[in-house]
Amino acid sequence: MKRKIFTLLVILMPALGISQTAMNCCTASATEAYAQNGNDKAFVASHPEPLPFVYKTSAGKDISYKTSDGKDAHAWEVMATKKTSYYLIVVHEWWGLNDYIKQETEKLANELGVNAIAIDLYDKQVATTREDASKIMQTVTTERATAIIKGVYTYVGADAKILTVGWCFGGGWSLQAALMAGTQLRGCAMYYGAPEKDVEKLKTLNADVIGFFGNKDKWPSPAMVDEFVENMKKANKKLIVNRYDATHGFANPSNPDFNKEATEDAHKKLISFFKERI
Repeated sequence: MKRKIFTLLVILMPALGISQTAMNCCTASATEAYAQNGNDKAFVASHPEPLPFVYKTSAGKDISYKTSDGKDAHAWEVMATKKTSYYLIVVHEWWGLNDYIKQETEKLANELGVNAIAIDLYDKQVATTREDASKIMQTVTTERATAIIKGVYTYVGADAKILTVGWCFGGGWSLQAALMAGTQLRGCAMYYGAPEKDVEKLKTLNADVIGFFGNKDKWPSPAMVDEFVENMKKANKKLIVNRYDATHGFANPSNPDFNKEATEDAHKKLISFFKERI
């Protein structure tokens, strides 16, 4: 009987204006569910299109590595001037691995004195319009993203000490990458990304998390951040929460709602957090 009802729902969904993706989002991972915000006009509108920008570097380079699904993954790597076993894994926002992310990756690598790798969860796709970004973001599957993240951990080796950071779409994946890092993890930072709701998963974290969130944000909302705080307490894990009177994407300079004061404060706390763990 239940199967017949489910089949009927699937048949009726198009007529009701409901996509199968929307139906599945409630059972998807936190990051896949977050990606479905690409269907939300308000979410899309909260991401002004970035200004054209080309980043020139003498230290960074494109790399590729194998993943467990039999494919190649793309990333951008900056090696520290002095040998170190610390690697900062950077996860791009919903535009993809563009030159803005490359610039931030090299900046963080230099400030921290670590190796840094910006992984590419879009497989070389870079969006320049909100419409393209919303479409590409929704095509990222948990399986492929997991293969890309685990692949970079194989690439850096078992002796690497891992730090993770990401923004928006990448903020949620920064937390997921931290969960996948196991005992190699030394710290995780997330800017206004999707919190993990599964307390049992959070219990497996092997390092502290620092988060930066806007009180005027809806993705995640202050209530979702409150829930994250409670879930981390239940998991007996340390979460340092920083809240600002700011909107979604407040740390993105191309955002008309860019909050310089909040961004500078968050950056100082980010660097301090990581340096204390290096």
